[in-house]
Order: sequence, then C-alpha cells, then structure tokens
Amino acid sequence: MVYNSNGSDASYRRTDTGAVLRSGREILLQAFNWESHKHNWWGNLEKKVADIAKSGFTSAWLPPPANSFAPEGYLPQNLYNINSSYGSEQLLRALLQKMKQYNVRAMADIVINHRVGTTQGHGGMYNRYDGIPLSWDERAVTSCTGGLGNRSTGDNFNGVPNIDHTQQFVRKDITAWLQWLRESVGFQDFRFDFARGYSPKYVKEYIEGAKPVFSVGEYWDSCNYNGHFLEYNQDSHRQRIVNWIDATGQLSAAFDFTTKGILQEAVKGQLWRLRDPQGKPPGVLGWWPSRAVTFIDNHDTGSTQAHWPFPSDHVMEGYAYILTHPGMPAVFYDHFYDWGNSNHEQIVKLIDIRKHQDIHSRSSIKIFEAQPNLYSAMIGEKVCMKIGDGSWYPEGKEWKLATCGHRYAVWQK
Repeated sequence: MVYNSNGSDASYRRTDTGAVLRSGREILLQAFNWESHKHNWWGNLEKKVADIAKSGFTSAWLPPPANSFAPEGYLPQNLYNINSSYGSEQLLRALLQKMKQYNVRAMADIVINHRVGTTQGHGGMYNRYDGIPLSWDERAVTSCTGGLGNRSTGDNFNGVPNIDHTQQFVRKDITAWLQWLRESVGFQDFRFDFARGYSPKYVKEYIEGAKPVFSVGEYWDSCNYNGHFLEYNQDSHRQRIVNWIDATGQLSAAFDFTTKGILQEAVKGQLWRLRDPQGKPPGVLGWWPSRAVTFIDNHDTGSTQAHWPFPSDHVMEGYAYILTHPGMPAVFYDHFYDWGNSNHEQIVKLIDIRKHQDIHSRSSIKIFEAQPNLYSAMIGEKVCMKIGDGSWYPEGKEWKLATCGHRYAVWQK
C-alpha cells in the first residue's frame, strides 16, 4: 500500500505551478544538515521516506545535487554531474522515485549565484568553464568577481566567481538545466540559495521556464539590532523580504527570517515581541503569510555551523508557534530525527492538529496575549494555543486540550 497523505489531487498539482501557493497547505521538511554528506545521505533518506510521508510532510528539501568543490554542495562546478558526496546519481534517482511513490515532493537546492571555474582565463583567475557542460567563458562571470561580464545585480558571494545572470546565454543554459532537474531527474520543487546575490527578476524567469510545483528563496540579511539587543520593530527587515517575493512576480515564497529572529528572542521571556503595533504577527507571516515559509533553524543557523541558533531548550515552543500559525512551516531534520523520539512525536502531533483543523497559510489569527512570559492566540475558529510560563486557557466548554508540552499547549474545538 502506498501511503498518500496529501489527497488525490496530486497529479493535478504536479503540473500547475500556482496551485500549491493558492492552497497554502504545505509542510516542509529540511531533510539534511551540515554534516549529512558524511553519512551516505541518499541511502539514509530512502529508509525514512515512509515516515516522512506518514508524518504529513508535503515536500522535502534535499541538499544541492550537483558535484561541488566543498562536500556540502554549495561550491558547484559541473552542474550536470549529480554524483556528489551525498551519494551516486543512481541512489539519488532511487530516492526521488520512492518519494514520488509516497507523494512527497523533492525540493532541489538551486545554487546558481556562483560557480567554481575549471581553467584560468582573464587576469589569471579561474573564471572559465572549459571541458564540462555549460562551458562558459569569462563573460559568464561578473566583473566584480574577476570576470568579463557585467556588474552583479545583487550582493557578492566572496571568494568564488559569481554568475552574471544578465547574459542571455547564461540564463538559457540555467533554464535548460532546471528543466532537466524537473523533467529528467525528478525534482519538483526549488529552493534558491543565496537569493540576495542576483536580481529576483531572474528567479521569476527561471520559475516560468522550469515550472517547479513550489519555490522558496533564501533572502537572508541581518535583522535590526541595537548592539546585541534585537529591536522590537523589524518592519524594514520584513519589507526587504516582501520586496524580493514581489519582484519574483509573486511566484516564489521566501524563508521568514524575520519571524525566526524575533521568535528566538521572544521565547527567552520576551514574548511581547510576538505582536506588532497593528496586533499582527511581527514577521513576514504577519504581512504576506501565503508566501512566508516559517522555520526554527536550518543547516546554517543551527547544525554544527550554529551561525544564529534557536535556543535549544525552547525549540518545542518554537514549533508550537510555527506549526499552529499561518504561513508554511518547515521542520529541521535535526529536531525531527536527531533529538529523540519525544521531539519527533510532539512535532508529528502538532502537524496532525494543523492538518485535521485545516490550518493553512492564510488562516486568520487573533492574538489574545503578548506579555513577557505568555503568548496566546486563536488560529482560524477551531485552534487556540499558548507558549511561555504564564497560565492561560481559552474560555468556553467547547475547547479541549489537543496537546501540550514544556511551556506550550494547544486546544481545539
């Protein structure tokens, strides 16, 4: 029996790139961390596909598939060689085939801001790609990173040639590669790495050309801090993410780094942060929830890199927030598979409530309390939740406790 958790409209959803955004019922799993390349990853994940589907995930974000100078996959060279430190092409294709059987979409990590050269060209830099597919010359590299192309349309990723997306031949080749990932390899969704590095209008062009079912961009820059103190108002931060989404023709979602930054401070006894002056959630999910992918940690912020980690003793409060709230939540592999059975079960229970009560990206939200040690809200008409040490429960006999844990509780009608 093939487990189908996501309804019988899957074949329709595979072809219509807008259907997933309109429905807003996505629950993502980031299916790797910074160390995964050491552990026969495609083989490891294949054993977990049944559990991933049963838990209710609609899409699993996989690490970059292409051959890379760094084992984690983020310094690509030959994009058409999908034998990597995560496993062979054969194992990858087997994994994607199994995910398709279980109706979990595979999300490819698309690293197209930069590319490691094969041969020295202009100025003695490794800025040519002779001898491999997409054998571009120096015109494909931005002038700011040692090439003969135009200036970058975004921020530089230092230490490696940055791709000049203003070149039509480059965009044609990238689109063809993305189409190959979709149609031949079997990926259905895209995650755009380092989306600050090139203009979002090119993301729009690539989505229109390759037609992924769902796309999300990593537009990550710093929140507003005053010294080490996170400012209450992060409107300028979320506005930059909103602007990026808008400039993709609204075709891509974006990771809600604003919510992550605020939530990980809020759980340390500053839960007043979780209501903005308009009474709404303070992240991207308060402004444009149908394009906000909420998350607690990823391979950069958490894992062994730990650039900006969520406080580990508050992680379940974080999930109680994102898995009951509007937006599209993403669960991190470590929290789901490496932090013990109790965490796994608590997250599955929250996903279960989300699905059964039909919470989606555009669900309404009414915030009741946002005090230092208590946050409570009603999502839709049938779910209430609270996080923090403060005591709170919804009024009325119709509310029943659905689940609870350390410093969180969820009720349903």
